[in-house]
Amino acid sequence: MLLVVVVALVGIVTMTIKKHTPSDKEMDAGTYYKVENSDDVAVILQDAVSEKKGKLIDGKVYLDYGTVSSTLNKRFYWDKNENKLLYTTPTDIITISIDGNTYQVSGQEQSVDYVIFKQEGDEGYLALDFVKQYTDMDVQQYESPNKVVIQYKWGEVSEVTASDDTVIRYRGGIKSEILTHVAKGDTMVLLEELEEWSKVASSDGFIGYVQKKDIGSPENKMLESTSGFTAPEYTSQRRDYKINLLWHQVTSQAANDGLTQAVANVKGVNTISPTWFSVSDNSGNISSLADANYVAAAKQLGMEVWALVDNFNTEMSTYEVLSHTTSRQNLINNLVQAVLGAGAAGINVDFESLKEEEGPHFIQFIRELSIQCRKNNLVLSIDNPVPENYTMLYDRKEQGAVADYVIIMGYDEHFKGDEEAGSVASLPFVQKGIEKTLEEVPADRVINGIPFYTRLWKVPDSGSEVTSEVMAMDQASAYISENQIETFWDKESGQNYGELSTEDATYKIWLEDEQSLEEKLKLIQQYELAGVAEWKLGLERPSVWDLISKYVN
Repeated sequence: MLLVVVVALVGIVTMTIKKHTPSDKEMDAGTYYKVENSDDVAVILQDAVSEKKGKLIDGKVYLDYGTVSSTLNKRFYWDKNENKLLYTTPTDIITISIDGNTYQVSGQEQSVDYVIFKQEGDEGYLALDFVKQYTDMDVQQYESPNKVVIQYKWGEVSEVTASDDTVIRYRGGIKSEILTHVAKGDTMVLLEELEEWSKVASSDGFIGYVQKKDIGSPENKMLESTSGFTAPEYTSQRRDYKINLLWHQVTSQAANDGLTQAVANVKGVNTISPTWFSVSDNSGNISSLADANYVAAAKQLGMEVWALVDNFNTEMSTYEVLSHTTSRQNLINNLVQAVLGAGAAGINVDFESLKEEEGPHFIQFIRELSIQCRKNNLVLSIDNPVPENYTMLYDRKEQGAVADYVIIMGYDEHFKGDEEAGSVASLPFVQKGIEKTLEEVPADRVINGIPFYTRLWKVPDSGSEVTSEVMAMDQASAYISENQIETFWDKESGQNYGELSTEDATYKIWLEDEQSLEEKLKLIQQYELAGVAEWKLGLERPSVWDLISKYVN
């Protein structure tokens, strides 16, 4: 009996010891990084292991194009239609050979001792050494298994120091496999704190868990680049005064001729943007109403002309034009020549309703256009919808880096064909647009657009389709007066609101008047933006100009 008890106790003690003894089993590094082939290279980007593997070719590390363009340097651009790889700087478009070792800079051929870009079917791989020429990043390369650890984000990080020799494990638990050993005094980047474990990243690219008892308290440290990379300067044509831009819808030569009369009551506007150009076909040709006499008249009135180009022509495909380098550059050349020919001071790009697949080609268009604008001293501004998840493709951050001004079209919150009645530009909508844009673009490059129009909504009692019509400021006031509609200040929308009930429908209107516009102008002043833009000439009433000048001067 005693023997049985002793055996049982020994078993319990053994199990207890085993339960609390840390595992010394080490995970194979190749398994951890999922490196299966001899030419595979694990890629660690900052503090995450990339799912995409690099390749080791003739002793050089290559990264897939998608990883480079989406994470490390978005200015590499692969035109798969014409099979061209481009890199854009402030002053030049560098053309890189496919499956070759040469590249063109300012028309001069240069070469390296390795293939720069290798194409394998639909995939493309860029030599990491070439990417480093144009990117601020630190790279550490390791063997057995092949891996590269790339640091490309700089700034403050939280670090912990090993207080004793310890290990980083795959999971948070003493039975989890060991990824790597850490010596006393080694530092690790702290990613997450748990109750007894901390998630960390080692300097050699292992991301796992270390026991908190084996590390000191977190300390903030500045992570600084040691690459020696100097970013090129994007010189700007920004003005040293606040912009007051008025869009002028020009659909005929007669509209050009009538400029002086059309702006007779306008005050304080220093920039006018006529809708002169539209992309007319898939080759990048444009229709034009450009007029040097218009520019001369505008100058006499103290206004610069930033000519607008749009993508509204349904006979052409925005995707086809912008995704082909030949047509994209033809569009740029046609546009710049027409603007210079008329003597205008700038270009305003108004490409609307872009689709997700058009995004990368649109921003490449902006990069390339910015080069020509820089060379010809033209101001480049781009019109953008209020930021939403589905408009992130406009890449406002990159616009803010390469263009002079990013304009928010702070209206069309509710629009023709909308399923419900609502404001064209409620104050929260406008404020959100400004704040979201400022997360990516400096305030001195941001212009906020305001509407000189509203919509009268008809909401049928039957539940049938809601309809609306655009009304200019005076037109809306007249409708209110003629129908004896009582309006009240709606604090939530920052607008005067009124409605009219009839036998079969309710008519609703959120007014754009001096009171609502002033609230929007206060935001422009509060956030110290670069100025204001107004859509459009002819919809305003004269009293707005003194109001705008009060906030933008």
